[in-house]
Amino acid sequence: MTGRPFPTPSNPRAALALPVLIVSAAVLGLAPILVRFADTGAAAAGFWRFAFALPLLLVLTRRGKDGAGGVGRPTKWMGLAALFFVLDLSFWHYSIAMTSVANATVLTNLTPVVVTLAAWLLLRERPKGLFVVALAVAVAGALAMSMGADGRQGSNPRLGDVFALVTALWYAGYFLVVKQARGESSAGRIMLWSTALGAPLLLAVAVVLREPLWPASTGGWAACAGLGLVHVAGQGGVAWSLGRLPAALTSVTVLLQPVVAAILGWILFAEHMTAPQLAGGAAVLAGVVLAQWSSAKKKGAAAEAAAPSP
Repeated sequence: MTGRPFPTPSNPRAALALPVLIVSAAVLGLAPILVRFADTGAAAAGFWRFAFALPLLLVLTRRGKDGAGGVGRPTKWMGLAALFFVLDLSFWHYSIAMTSVANATVLTNLTPVVVTLAAWLLLRERPKGLFVVALAVAVAGALAMSMGADGRQGSNPRLGDVFALVTALWYAGYFLVVKQARGESSAGRIMLWSTALGAPLLLAVAVVLREPLWPASTGGWAACAGLGLVHVAGQGGVAWSLGRLPAALTSVTVLLQPVVAAILGWILFAEHMTAPQLAGGAAVLAGVVLAQWSSAKKKGAAAEAAAPSP
């Protein structure tokens, strides 16, 4: 199969996509912290995340005025996005309960390995050599953060790490499905319907596993409400950016999330970061910057090639 290079965004708002993506990734770093503070089961915390997010998503989506905006109807891509996201949250929330925040978040964000290969084969987004180098640096940093973590953290670190690794597969599926859905629908509509369809599925998982459904404290309710805000601002920003940036570049930039989560876990839960973790975090950031520079360089080269000859 012959691939084509990453497309160059033509929408004027594309210039905002990268800053929005970076901020969204940082916001998503709050999610594992809030899951720890929610006084519910792991899947139940995901259900409340969706439940609190739905009213905000409905208001934002109803304001859409373009052809792809508004509430509309769910599509097969939105249904698949809901399924992948339910699997993602279910496995990830359990990994957060079993292992350290750093491990759970970093291993989940090995998604770029899967996304880059799948985007190359399925979406024909062929990465440049420099981007592959950036990907390798970022993933190596993520692995260093995981391998250098304190193994005594968490109730069952090995099983939690396995759950986090499996989550990376579901997260990759979510990325690619949303990328396809953005070709025909707005980010708001995709977020609304994937959340609405996913909420009852998460509730069913929580009931089947006999989890505590109701937060037991005011702090627990506040954490669940915070998860709803993170869902709208963080995941919504990622979905919006996916319509304007290559899927592989987006997935690498989201590696900022584990860095933020690890720092917060260090501050709030005394999950001290070791020297390898700190070095790994620096490598992740370096990989993200290199990936962004590679994308900007390619965009400039494409513009120069398209310019008329004197």
